[in-house]
Amino acid sequence: MNYRHAFHAGNFADVLKHAALAWIIAYLQQKPGPIRVIESHSGGGLYDLAASAAARTGEWREGIVLLGEPLDEPAEQVLLPYREALSALRAGHGPQTYPGSPLICQHMLRADDRYIGAELHGETNWQLKTTLGKDARFKVLLMDGWQVARANLPPKERRGLVLFDPAFEASDEWDVLERELLAGWRKWPTGIFMAWYPLKNPRQSDLLAEGLIEAGVGSAIRLELMVDDPLTATKLAGCGLMIINPPWTMCAAFDALMPPLAARLARSARAGYRCEVIAG
Repeated sequence: MNYRHAFHAGNFADVLKHAALAWIIAYLQQKPGPIRVIESHSGGGLYDLAASAAARTGEWREGIVLLGEPLDEPAEQVLLPYREALSALRAGHGPQTYPGSPLICQHMLRADDRYIGAELHGETNWQLKTTLGKDARFKVLLMDGWQVARANLPPKERRGLVLFDPAFEASDEWDVLERELLAGWRKWPTGIFMAWYPLKNPRQSDLLAEGLIEAGVGSAIRLELMVDDPLTATKLAGCGLMIINPPWTMCAAFDALMPPLAARLARSARAGYRCEVIAG
């Protein structure tokens, strides 16, 4: 699967990933100590939904556009950090833009919080650095994302989040994701690790969950959003997040979000969700 993000910005997968990212950051910021966000595959940071790439697929019309009207109140409480970040960033960059995770982090991180990310594609790396500007809290490296994660764990900040968001272009990406998740967790056993993945074959995420359990991960949850049947759909029909060491209230919070979110973003009657504890 080739997942060039400019073609998919603002789609249902972004909604789930960025809602979870913003919620975790807001949770961590309930305490005054600084946090660190490490991202393996940062992307360009800001996407124009009116540009040719996004217009070609129109996936944002089946994603963020469908959240124009609010969900029920419990779900909106979970979405609040994401909605506030999106609103502020669009006010600054234009209503037809959609921010990637680095821009969401830039809006949310405090003066003593830090972000380090990697983007291996030269033009995209330049785009991200230009968009972020001269922000001393942020470091974006032109190198392989898996190496960035390995080299910066554990961070000097005692709390934070590692986001693995690979493009799933390589045939062994699932194996690499499991290996790097476990390697990161072993280096930083108290850190939060969030891994995004596409759902083409639901058994793949089961194998990932089983691998984490067999390795001794003590706390993990799985969030999955299916907007269509992954086994028969002609385009991406589902995605998931595997989260190691989630905040203790996260599963309950997303239990409130996932049913109305899945109903709102459904493309067919085969839509659905999973929100479950896999360890802990």
